[in-house]
This record gives sequence, structure tokens and C-alpha cells, in this order.
Amino acid sequence: MQDDIDKLNRKARRAAAKTEGALDTMAFLKLADKFIDVANRENKNIKASDVHMAFLFAAARYNAHVAKNVLDVDNHEVFVKEMAEQYKEMLRQHLGDESLEPKQDKPAAAKPSKPEDFLTD
Repeated sequence: MQDDIDKLNRKARRAAAKTEGALDTMAFLKLADKFIDVANRENKNIKASDVHMAFLFAAARYNAHVAKNVLDVDNHEVFVKEMAEQYKEMLRQHLGDESLEPKQDKPAAAKPSKPEDFLTD
């Protein structure tokens, strides 16, 4: 019976969070999976290293928008440092994820491209 109450409480908490525009852990992961799905679709026609750089560029652009227009960040360098630290921690966690180990029958990935390779005036 306590489990039913806990489930209802979690469900009620998730519903309340959604009405406030917040994401719970499951909704956060589902949203991240949508971005990964876009990358995987694009990777059918575009090199993974190119998709990777486009995602980094897009993330930086969107984070700058949020910093300037949503969070009204005064000190951009502090924000950059905080975002870089969060990214490094996420990247370390994912690099340690054994489910991402390369398959034996796949060739090694190509050397990643540089961001400036994608930017033209």
C-alpha cells in the first residue's frame, strides 16, 4: 500500500513539475533522447564527427541565448566556466559508460573535425 502512495506521490510531483515547465528525471532523459535521435538520423548521411561538431555549436548557441535572454547572466565568464564544468562532468560520465564501447566489427572513427571547418562567412 505504501508503494501505491509513493507512486501516486511521484506521479503527482511529476504532473506538478510539468505544469510549472520543469522536467523530472525521466522527462529530462526523454528530451535528451530526442536530440540523440536527431543526431542518429543525421548520421545516416553525415559523418558522426561533423554531426558532433554541429551539436556542440548548437548547444553553445542555445546556451548563450538562455544566458542572455532567460537567465539574464551578468558575468558571462562565470557562466562559461559553470557550463564547461557541467559539460566535462557529463562527458566523463558518458565516456565511462560501457554500453558505449565500440563494436568489434566497426572501423575506428575518423579524426574529429575542427569547429572552424564548419563556419563560413
